[in-house]
Amino acid sequence: MIKIDFKTEYEQQKEYILQLEAEIKLLREQVLLARHKQFAPKSEQINTNQLTLSEEGDVFNEIEAESNSLLPEPELEEIIYKRKKQKGKREQDLSAFPVERVIIELPENEQICTPCGSALIPVGEIVVRRELTVTPPVYKVTEYVQVTYGCENKCDKSEPIKSSVPAPLIPNSGIASPSLVAQIANNKFTQALPIHRQESELKRNGINLSRQTMANWLMYVYEHYLQHFMAFLMAYIIAQEVLHADETTTQVLLEPERKAQTKSYMFVVRTAGSCANQAALFEYSPTRSAVTPKRIFADYNGYLHTDGYQVYRGIEGVIVVGCFAHVRRYYFEALKSLSQENQKSSYANKGLQYCDAMFKIERDFREKELSFDERKIQRDLYLKPLAEEFFTWAETQLAKCSEVKSALQKALFYTVNQKSYLMNVFLDGRLELSNNLVENAIRPFAVGRKNWLFCTSEKGAKASAAFYSIIETAKANNLKPYEYLKFLFEQMPNTPIEQYDSLLPWSQNVPDSCKSKVPIEK
Repeated sequence: MIKIDFKTEYEQQKEYILQLEAEIKLLREQVLLARHKQFAPKSEQINTNQLTLSEEGDVFNEIEAESNSLLPEPELEEIIYKRKKQKGKREQDLSAFPVERVIIELPENEQICTPCGSALIPVGEIVVRRELTVTPPVYKVTEYVQVTYGCENKCDKSEPIKSSVPAPLIPNSGIASPSLVAQIANNKFTQALPIHRQESELKRNGINLSRQTMANWLMYVYEHYLQHFMAFLMAYIIAQEVLHADETTTQVLLEPERKAQTKSYMFVVRTAGSCANQAALFEYSPTRSAVTPKRIFADYNGYLHTDGYQVYRGIEGVIVVGCFAHVRRYYFEALKSLSQENQKSSYANKGLQYCDAMFKIERDFREKELSFDERKIQRDLYLKPLAEEFFTWAETQLAKCSEVKSALQKALFYTVNQKSYLMNVFLDGRLELSNNLVENAIRPFAVGRKNWLFCTSEKGAKASAAFYSIIETAKANNLKPYEYLKFLFEQMPNTPIEQYDSLLPWSQNVPDSCKSKVPIEK
């Protein structure tokens, strides 16, 4: 007779059911989060009036008992807020442009006073409306005429002297002017307009310029000018004491021994807001390994804001500063992976409230326009205790969290694991709570990537990195990208490479025509 241990079998079945329930819960979280990412607004904003922390019930009794008074009440932590419209904003926006007055007068045969027959004269004016008008691009042929000079008396010893003609941007190109190449580059890298669309637009204006020719011009400019200019930009960036870094994907079709579908990367380095002059550097890399960061930061000594990616760790001379915005993102996603009725009382909501409280305190410091030294003092007094409380809470909840691989568990683990790097923000008042500066620099590249999809070769990817570096650096210094590119393409053929530092965006040689009179959105 076979003896069956029903107790053991029951325990196994019970354990199996619990495992299945955990998997189902995890899958539900992933479905809710996927739906949110696909259909919900992209902004990581929520209505905190809807998700205020419960003062009753068992879930938060412990944390409420240990709560810090520095954590603002939920109604003060408005994440969604409205900015008041400035009076006269439209007039302010138009003030930088020239004004052309169109005077609407009466026809001459109507300028007669009906009662007495005398002539009518102007006695007042009323501006009925103001419009912003635009003149489409005007294409013209520019001829450079070299003048030869000889002696007026035609003496025997005189030799003809020719005037000096500026060097062309691209020798023997026929029609490639600095302004035309600057327009092509600006359209592609600033406006995210691929060159095949530019080819069609030029054709509609009566200009037959192939996409292959435009691509050749951009590559020539990179190989003969911009790659040398990038060395000066890199030298300036590495000389700074505070930097931001991040990376994003790209695709290169023709790379040796790699499939066309293989992911490649753009590493991006950005100066901190505390730097006198702003700069951004895009660096192409076929992989996401530590090789590229180690090469970029080989001679760097200072603070480096990054996310939690390990490749930036362990570089000699680099002090890594973590990003609280990434921490907040984990809790935000954990919150959105829950059903609406479970969000309010969740630990994900509590973690999000901690992050928002810290950013609110930081905004208050910024609004007070504190010096960097004063900001460090105020952070130590008010922000650091709240951060320490947050990490203590996260460590406690992680130890009690039984939901393995859940979105909340990931958020708690990330918080605890990154603590040492996140707390580095309190070492210096110039440091920031987030890595948003470099993420903002990456955004135009991500938008462009949706339009042009891929680079053909590694050389093309490096050329794109150079153009994005120059354009994002120009924008960061409030320069108009097209005007600055045009200035570079006019000057570089006639400037020795060793003097390219005189063409950097903050140089006194940059003309006023490159400078925007209104702030450029970074």
